[in-house]
Amino acid sequence: MDDKELQNKIVTSDKLEDYKNILVGVDDSPDAQLAFQYAIKQAKEDHSKLTITSILEEQNVDVITSLSRDRLAEKQQEVLNKLEDYKKIALKSGVKEVETITAIGDAGETIVRQIIPTVNPDLVIVGSLSKRGVTKYFGSQAAYVAKYSPVSVMVVR
Repeated sequence: MDDKELQNKIVTSDKLEDYKNILVGVDDSPDAQLAFQYAIKQAKEDHSKLTITSILEEQNVDVITSLSRDRLAEKQQEVLNKLEDYKKIALKSGVKEVETITAIGDAGETIVRQIIPTVNPDLVIVGSLSKRGVTKYFGSQAAYVAKYSPVSVMVVR
């Protein structure tokens, strides 16, 4: 292959389209915080909509509901409050359009099966290391999203 043929096969950045709708998954882990920062940067560069999601883990819900329905409502409100804080940060950082969405379930599966079809993003950004309860675990949620997402996924660490 000569240089001209090779050059024609290389995709240049001006041929790549900007993302229009970015979805970022957040929790309290450092990698999720970094993913959030990447999402803000990308949304600003592309002038895209940013949707921020946080999933209330199903296993935590089972424990909470067995203790008290009021406690479940409190936990859901905590998630909504945190999402509202993330939204304010994104808007103050210069992202023009920001939405939030939450659900209950296994984070990876819920993002792929419920959140992505609802939001219809063209890019999903997640942290590689998440928090589950009090222990951290490597990538099972990020790996699930990367494997089963119908759209591009950026995994941040």
